[in-house]
Amino acid sequence: MEEYRFEITDELEEERIDKCLSLLIDSLSRSFIQKMIKEGAVHVNGMPVKGSYRVKAEDQVSFLLPPAEEPHIVPENIPLDILYEDSDVIVVNKPKGMVVHPAAGHYSGTLVNALMYHCKGSLSGINGCLRPGIVHRIDMDTTGSIIACKNDLAHNCIAKQLKEHSITRRYHAICYGVLSEDGTIDKPIGRHPEERKKMAVNVKTGKNAVTHFHILKQFEHYTYLECELETGRTHQIRVHLASIGHPLLGDMVYAPNRKSPFRLQGQTLHAKILGFRHPKTKEYMEVDAPLPEYFKHLLEILS
Repeated sequence: MEEYRFEITDELEEERIDKCLSLLIDSLSRSFIQKMIKEGAVHVNGMPVKGSYRVKAEDQVSFLLPPAEEPHIVPENIPLDILYEDSDVIVVNKPKGMVVHPAAGHYSGTLVNALMYHCKGSLSGINGCLRPGIVHRIDMDTTGSIIACKNDLAHNCIAKQLKEHSITRRYHAICYGVLSEDGTIDKPIGRHPEERKKMAVNVKTGKNAVTHFHILKQFEHYTYLECELETGRTHQIRVHLASIGHPLLGDMVYAPNRKSPFRLQGQTLHAKILGFRHPKTKEYMEVDAPLPEYFKHLLEILS
């Protein structure tokens, strides 16, 4: 087991203990930290605390990080569209309808199941048994580039870049309505106060969120966009475009009253460009995921 010890500084005072630890330790997800707190593994001044505890300056925080659990999910021989791979990372072009990691209702057929088979045990263990190798995710019906890490060193490096917002993430999207000019949407995003499966802008719990968009082509009733994330909040592009009256074509969560004339499976959103510093060579590299066939066909219809 690895032991962690921290002394809380003035600038972290009054933060919840789970948020505080997620800020101090890049490699641990907040959900994993909350699980440790719930199990009584996190001590402040020698005593276990609840998740609601707010830290004070000079608090002594300690916990033992258990070794990574052996995944109990089953490797599955699912074909992968591999865009780049070496001994440290693998970048995959995720298809529509594939869930990134196992969760309630999706314990097989996920990207993790496929990666476990392909990588044969060589995946980072930092995020636990359900998310080996996974540093970030994209929605089930969003296609495109997603990176997974094969060791903890690579995982820590990519996670740090994500936290610093230094990773390039450019998406292609088709939205309802005709946008007239490029722009930036700068609105904090947090959990919707009433519909817990949705996110919303300008809520009290919202975190800073910035999306830049560039018009690629205008159609009669739609606009083809490139969106670049400055931050990476849940559903960020979907929520931001819906907030300015231009939700994504096919998005039944954020545009439930807009009837699409096309037979679509969820939102038209594709993670096209993923750029990052390689964890070992430190060289910047970009991976470009080709548009899926349904997306290309839709562009042809609209042209």
